[in-house]
Amino acid sequence: MALIRKFQVTFDCTDPERVARFWCEVLGYEVPPPPTGFASWADFERSLPAERLGSAFACVDPSGEGSRLFFQRVPEGKVVKNRVHLDVRVGTGLVGAERLAALEAECERLVALGAVRIRLLVADGVNESCIVMQDVEGNEFCLD
Repeated sequence: MALIRKFQVTFDCTDPERVARFWCEVLGYEVPPPPTGFASWADFERSLPAERLGSAFACVDPSGEGSRLFFQRVPEGKVVKNRVHLDVRVGTGLVGAERLAALEAECERLVALGAVRIRLLVADGVNESCIVMQDVEGNEFCLD
């Protein structure tokens, strides 16, 4: 039997905490507790050298089932389309108008959080409808 490995998804970004908190809202994730010995993340941040302040943040599935998301500051901005993206499953098992309604409702919620709607891809007989979006720093993802 093959060994199944856990993995984390890492995002390069400009503002790790902002992007992490956006994805917490999208996925129902939460910020993990601060490292041992620190009462808060702010206390931990104060212990870092100046060049590392705000350089990373994470969020986790509170149930422990989903992958951890890690956000790291990089000096360059995003310039091209992602080669990998997340599909946020909001329409699983739904088809037609019912699926579109679920996608549109979630799209509206995420736009209010700072996401950008790019386009609706309509069902084509092979794939169901989905909405292509961007997070608060322009990373593409789909509502599927």
